[in-house]
Amino acid sequence: MFISPMLLESKKEPFDDDSYITELKFDGIRLELSKFNNQIKLYSRHKNDVSRKFQELLNLDVPDGTVLDGEVIVMGADGSPDFEAVMERFMSNNSPHKIIYCIFDIVYSNGQSIASMPLTQRKEVLKSLEINHPNAFVLEGIKGNGVSYFNTVKEKGLEGIVLKKANSAYDIGRRSKSWIKIINYDFTEVLINGYTRKDIKFLLSFQDGTPAGVMEFMPKSERHKFHLMKKLTSETEDFVFIEPIHCKVKHRFMTKHGKLRLPSFVSWRE
Repeated sequence: MFISPMLLESKKEPFDDDSYITELKFDGIRLELSKFNNQIKLYSRHKNDVSRKFQELLNLDVPDGTVLDGEVIVMGADGSPDFEAVMERFMSNNSPHKIIYCIFDIVYSNGQSIASMPLTQRKEVLKSLEINHPNAFVLEGIKGNGVSYFNTVKEKGLEGIVLKKANSAYDIGRRSKSWIKIINYDFTEVLINGYTRKDIKFLLSFQDGTPAGVMEFMPKSERHKFHLMKKLTSETEDFVFIEPIHCKVKHRFMTKHGKLRLPSFVSWRE
């Protein structure tokens, strides 16, 4: 049984409010665990059955009629979630990476929907399951303290935090302002050297000319400015190359190959 997951709104800055529960935002793969007819199935947020990808979770001891929501991660050598490693694990059954299922919510209990219950009550139900598994743990969160928590996340170079209204229901399949994510972005000055013909993705490099990756997001108004500024130097069937244009982007982190992960446009350099 698949339940379309509740999605989050975004904000730039954290805040302190004791009516919210603060959780770490894990850098992994959203995963729903569903047990009906005494069979566990695992689903991605887009309803793909990924049970064969994470078979070590198929013996999780939970009652029949349970639906859990969480995130699958792989811990890196430094003790923080490694997104590239979890994607390697997802793509290959031969990957040696050990996964951890970080469970932060429960939507069905004993075959009944508890989505309308306040988050605090759902977390009590989740805690009562007493999950004891080498590849899973339950995330309880803390009351308020969003600012200090986020500052700690920044110091440790983690992805961000999630602030959830303590009395919020689980809005199945909806993006809700009751759950707010604050991402710990890095900001980098880069050069735009060209773009793809098909879908206008921007080719980026660092100041020394080293490739920095591909940027997909740029507001429509800024795209218009880009096309006014650009000066073509050469073209191929797939790419258009231009004289470099400076801009600032925000991104999650640097990949193992030295590229920016998910860069998006912030501003032009004056």
